[in-house]
Amino acid sequence: MARIILSSQEKYLNSFDKKKDSFLKSMEDFAEENNIPILSNQSANLLEQLIVMNKPQRVLEIGTAIGYSTIRIARKLGRKAIIHTIEKSTNNIAIAKENFKKSGLENRIKLIEGDALRILPQLQKKYDFIFLDADKEDYKRLFDYSMVLLKKGGVIFVDNLLWHGFVAANKVPTKYKQSTNFIRDFNRIFMHQPSLSSTILPVGDGIGIGVKVL
Repeated sequence: MARIILSSQEKYLNSFDKKKDSFLKSMEDFAEENNIPILSNQSANLLEQLIVMNKPQRVLEIGTAIGYSTIRIARKLGRKAIIHTIEKSTNNIAIAKENFKKSGLENRIKLIEGDALRILPQLQKKYDFIFLDADKEDYKRLFDYSMVLLKKGGVIFVDNLLWHGFVAANKVPTKYKQSTNFIRDFNRIFMHQPSLSSTILPVGDGIGIGVKVL
């Protein structure tokens, strides 16, 4: 019964959503057809709202995939703002580059190719906003690097913290047990990080939002 109510609520909320242009819709269709994970609609809407409210000048995205969330962020940035986005998959990089060209937002996007675990320690300037959406087993290390790069007062936005609902489940399918344990461990760290005012919201697959206070 609860699932039916949640599904109805999602449909109701989506009924208020503005009609997407054909470009974003084509990216969503491509992701679904090729089993490439991207932000859910409600999560992407929340991300856009936070960008609009915080007006960041420098944004870092860890995990580009095909560039869907990158483009949605870039569309909401001010004229002089920029988003740096890191991706290691050569296939995704090629697709993302093409999507960035089509978006007409190349002047606001800088794609950094390679492993974020190697790239993050090399970055010098800090960021106003960081979006973490990468391999779950790397979340803890990526988060540690992100906290160094996040300015005081800056926002970190993390996806997949409810992990299909498995983090709250008593029984977890075998193939999801390891990843679920990674996320459970990460959530404890995220919610008890002294330098963050943090929360986890039941939006999409679970969104963590933290503001750096120290």
